[in-house]
Amino acid sequence: MSPDTAQPERGMEWALSGYNAPLQVRACTQNDARAWEEFVARHPGTHFFHRFGWKRVVERSLGHAAFYRCAWRNGRLTGILPLILVKSRLFGTALISTGFGTAGGIAADDADSARALADDAVRLGHELQADFVELRQEVPPQGGTSLDPASGWIAKPELYFGFRRALLPSAEENLNAVPRKKRADLRKAIANPALSVDAAADIDTFFAIYGESLRNLGTPILPRGFYAAIAEEFGREVEISAVSGPHGPVAALMTFFFKDRVLPYYGGATPDARPLHAYDLMYWRLMERALERGAKVYDFGRSKRGTGAFDYKTYWGFAPEPLAYRYRLVKSQRLPEINPLNPKYRLQIALWRHLPLAISNRLGPFIARQLG
Repeated sequence: MSPDTAQPERGMEWALSGYNAPLQVRACTQNDARAWEEFVARHPGTHFFHRFGWKRVVERSLGHAAFYRCAWRNGRLTGILPLILVKSRLFGTALISTGFGTAGGIAADDADSARALADDAVRLGHELQADFVELRQEVPPQGGTSLDPASGWIAKPELYFGFRRALLPSAEENLNAVPRKKRADLRKAIANPALSVDAAADIDTFFAIYGESLRNLGTPILPRGFYAAIAEEFGREVEISAVSGPHGPVAALMTFFFKDRVLPYYGGATPDARPLHAYDLMYWRLMERALERGAKVYDFGRSKRGTGAFDYKTYWGFAPEPLAYRYRLVKSQRLPEINPLNPKYRLQIALWRHLPLAISNRLGPFIARQLG
């Protein structure tokens, strides 16, 4: 049975005052993919992780069921909510929008559609016996009161932050916008003839470097097929780049292009990259290429306060903005704390860092696909 046919079909109807037709929330299937993508393209609050192709990537490469929900009125799509059901023996069952992404919550044209999708997610969470429902909102949806504490939704204040900045018209202006200390590191890398950047690197180069980087951080990696599926699904909107030093590749990056944004997303480096400032060069050359492609916003992604990634982004001059994540407890009695800052996982992280790379890459997908 496919995920599409597995999901509840009856939907929910909302007879709303002020409208001539009821609002219906139901499963969004492959037949609705075109309408979904058109909504994503026109709506100002959508993200790369709202793309319908993300459903195919997760289902095919990770084996999780996707429950993509949509709100309709008078035959017009007025809101979307992409949900991934992540069942885990280790961490419980979660219904996440969007699973394996850092954004992709409710996007709606009006408050009623947002409210209906939020209520439908809770209903679905009960039906699927999830421990909790998680909405990874960058900002509250229109009619954000539908996700306020009075309606049962809970926020985790001061944990996840986004980092975005408008790109300036020229490379020189963007370089001058980097704070002085980081700009000095960057100039060293730019002037280093031993460093080169390949903006069309292969998936194996990326996976080798990214896997080593995550192992060194004590973090399990998703299977190679997941990253390959992303590149295959989204084509030109995905770029894989690598920085090579005197002895070969030392840093690699998978980047997403979406609307006017460039999103450097999966990035890693070997220990040899640090003295070369290869990481700095990797992000800088991407910024230059993004300008050439017409991007207007550099989206440095999500980081947790208190991590090295959080500090690194501030060194580039990006200001942290709290993300509007919301949680609804279903079977669970407490909010999830599945993150490396939780002292509960300190020992496991320390042990993971000492695993041989071949073993961490083999075992990592078993754990990482349960994290969501």
